[in-house]
Amino acid sequence: MCCGLGNQGGSLTVVRSANALVELGHDVTIVDTGRNQHTWTPLKAKHVICRDPGRLPEVDVVIATGFKTVSSTLKIPAKLKVHWLRAWELWQMNEAQIVKKVLGAPTAKFVNSIGLQRKLADYRVESSIIRPGNDLEDFYPLNIRNKTETILGGLYHTKHRTKRADWALAIAAIIKIKNKNVKLWMFGTDSNPSNPIIDRYFQKPDIKTKNKFYNRVNVWISPSNLEGLHIVPQEVMLTECPVVTTNAPLAGTADYIIDKETGLVAKNDLTDFIGKVGTLVQDQKLQSELGKRGRQKIIGLGDRQTNMKKMVKLFEGLLN
Repeated sequence: MCCGLGNQGGSLTVVRSANALVELGHDVTIVDTGRNQHTWTPLKAKHVICRDPGRLPEVDVVIATGFKTVSSTLKIPAKLKVHWLRAWELWQMNEAQIVKKVLGAPTAKFVNSIGLQRKLADYRVESSIIRPGNDLEDFYPLNIRNKTETILGGLYHTKHRTKRADWALAIAAIIKIKNKNVKLWMFGTDSNPSNPIIDRYFQKPDIKTKNKFYNRVNVWISPSNLEGLHIVPQEVMLTECPVVTTNAPLAGTADYIIDKETGLVAKNDLTDFIGKVGTLVQDQKLQSELGKRGRQKIIGLGDRQTNMKKMVKLFEGLLN
């Protein structure tokens, strides 16, 4: 069950997960409230618009993919009803409403990250981790990073302040004072912010452009603090770019960034974050080591089909 496919990361995960299931031989239909407006990836699954989900034919499994789709999902005739939590959607409802309407709903709970599993455990709700997997063919090293300058990279996003783009700007501004050869490159869906701290901005880059962009960045800044499984840092790491993140409970990176092994983890504090970025900027050897180990870590999390096979196996166990 989906509440509107569009050109954003959440819809991309739904579409590519559905496509992977179709490729594995499963019959998949996305039940939606409106027409498919996602143009990034062709949809291989069926797509239907339904205003009365209770009248749909019975299926083996129905999956809610967003907090606001739980009530509709419960109306669909199905042998198994699942909610795949992919974020803690405080922009949709407050914490008390989430506990009552989402965690209290009679669904099997799947989550996409360690952070969300811990969040549900705080409310004594059990869950199974199913990650969406990565598009390993889309993001890979090109060996084009410049060794004479350091490019910091970050996501520019102003709709949700929890992305903390302001942290990325503040970090870059301070690092630039001490290091004249440092630049900040960012991408996002916003129009060009024309901020003097940002040396280059990419608006809505396609996959090929994004891979080249990641491959030019020397250090990626990931300060977000309200994620499920943060996708962008994984894409970055597949190009052997090291990432600095925080230990915020929902930073979305705990599944793959281990401090000083596959990246750097700062305290959930801007001052400590600046220090970690500064350390990495000054150490090209560490950049290379973390970058290579980081790529291997992401590869180890598996591709789309590998993770969808795990999901199907869980379905089978719950149905039997």
